[in-house]
Amino acid sequence: MADSDEIAIEIKNLGLTYESENSTYEALKEINLDVKKGEFICVVGTSGCGKSTLLSVLEGLYKPTVGSVKINGKEISGPGVERAVVFQSYSLFPWMTALENVAFAVYESAKKKKKISKKQSIEIAKKFLSRVDLKTFEDKLPGELSGGMQQRVAIARAMACNPEILLMDEPFGALDAKIRTSLQGLVLKLWGEEEEKKTVVFVTHDLNEAMLLADKIVFMIPKRIYSVIDVNLPRPRNTSITESPEYKQLYQKLVKLFYNETVSLLDDQGIAI
Repeated sequence: MADSDEIAIEIKNLGLTYESENSTYEALKEINLDVKKGEFICVVGTSGCGKSTLLSVLEGLYKPTVGSVKINGKEISGPGVERAVVFQSYSLFPWMTALENVAFAVYESAKKKKKISKKQSIEIAKKFLSRVDLKTFEDKLPGELSGGMQQRVAIARAMACNPEILLMDEPFGALDAKIRTSLQGLVLKLWGEEEEKKTVVFVTHDLNEAMLLADKIVFMIPKRIYSVIDVNLPRPRNTSITESPEYKQLYQKLVKLFYNETVSLLDDQGIAI
């Protein structure tokens, strides 16, 4: 077990229930997870199992019904500047250029930490757009950029705000395979270049993506975490790693979890139906 000062995210007995006038729905139940500082975690599982809901709790959009979520030992009460989010939809302001989108986020985030000038925020934005290979597209509006380029802007925006924790909700799910591979490499590059690595929680339904990116894979079944699997594959990684025996063995293990009927037919008490 890691020391408390090594833990970035601590989730204890987390449960989330939606309530309306006529019904209740339990979305998450008995979630327990520690994420170390600088760790890259991928959350996988079938559609509707609660992956994105869990990420929304980490973002601070939903308050747990029971249990707690702590960042650096402090219970979260809403969104915070120590966390940044990259969504599947790019969520860029359509009337702002790529540079303006990033600079605005940097300026607004910095206001909550320390005062910086708009000029400084522009310089930071330029630096990060360059890091995602969009230096020559600074003045383009989102509608003038491809989907892959827009997601590069979204990644630059998140990284430029210098969060401790990066939350990514299927950020490449809407992109074709070639662009997806390129952006996976970009995320690994940016994460690896950081002097102090960001803690990343990355939701995906793609097993290959999870194995390429993650230190650990959190496998979810409806409402709950079923298993946490270490990814003991050497870094740095690229797509050539798919040919290794270790990769193939891990892939088969994950596939069996996905298609194991006993796992997929667990009731609320964890008992096979």
